[in-house]
Amino acid sequence: MDVQAFLRRIGLPQAGSPSVEALFRLFAAYVESVPYESVQFQLGGSTPLDPVESAERIIAGQTGGYCFQINGALSALLEALGYQVTRHRGGAHVATGKAQIDSSHLVLTVAGLPDDPGTTWFVDAGLGDGIHEPLPLRPGQYEQKPFTFGLRPSEVVPDGWRLDHDELGSMIGMDFDNTPAVMADFAQQHAHLSASPDSPFVRVCSAFIRTPDDVHLLRGLSLKTPTTDAVVLETPTAWFGTLKDLFRLPLDHLSANDRDTLWRRATTQHEDWLAQTA
Repeated sequence: MDVQAFLRRIGLPQAGSPSVEALFRLFAAYVESVPYESVQFQLGGSTPLDPVESAERIIAGQTGGYCFQINGALSALLEALGYQVTRHRGGAHVATGKAQIDSSHLVLTVAGLPDDPGTTWFVDAGLGDGIHEPLPLRPGQYEQKPFTFGLRPSEVVPDGWRLDHDELGSMIGMDFDNTPAVMADFAQQHAHLSASPDSPFVRVCSAFIRTPDDVHLLRGLSLKTPTTDAVVLETPTAWFGTLKDLFRLPLDHLSANDRDTLWRRATTQHEDWLAQTA
C-alpha cells in the first residue's frame, strides 16, 4: 500500500508519529474524505475484503466502502503508520432487529499511544453516520454534533462494548466483543452483504459522508442530513455531480453503460420508496 498516496487522498501532507493528537487528526480527515457507500454494490461483480485492496480502490477514487472495507483500509493505514490496531467482531442493532454480534460489522480500536498508553480508543469509521473523532473506550456520553453517543458494557457478550447511537441516527446502536478478530472472520458476511439480492447494501444505493458538525446522506435520489428534509436529485447530472463533489466519488472509472445502470437503479429505488411511503 502506498501510504503517502493514501495520506494525499485524505488531504494530509503528513501523518506524524503515533499520538493522541495525530490519531484524532487522521481519523477526522479519513471520515471527511472517504464515503461510506453502497454504490459499488449496484453493478454486481466481486468487491474486495482484503484491506490493502480496499485501500487501493479508495486511493484511486473508485470507491469508499462499507464497514469491512472502510475500517479494513483504515486499519491497514494505521498499522503502516505504527499504531497498535485491533479488529473486533460486531453487529449493528437496527429498529427491525435485535442486539447481536454476528460478524456483520468490523470494529477497530487503537491502544498503546506513547502519550496516553493507558487508554484504548474506539476508532470506528464504518457506521456511515458514526463518530467524527475517536472515543475513549470507557463508559460515558459523548457529544459529536449532530449526535450524542453513549458507550457502555455490552449486554450481549461478557467484556464486550455497546455504542448507543443518537435518536437521529440510522441505527439504535452497535455491540462488539473484546476479542481480537481477523479479516477471515468477516468473509461469510461480506459475501452475503456485498452480493445477495436480500442485502440492504444491494437493495439501496446509498452514501454517507461526515463533516465536523453533520452527516450528509444520499439514499436513492434523496439527499438529506439528520436534521433537514430531503432534496430529490432529479437529473443524472445533479446525482453524479453530488456523488463527485460532496461524497468524493467521481466514478470516472465507470463506463457510460455502467453510469446509466446506476442512475436507473437509483431511480427505481426512489420510485419504490415513494410507493411504499404513499
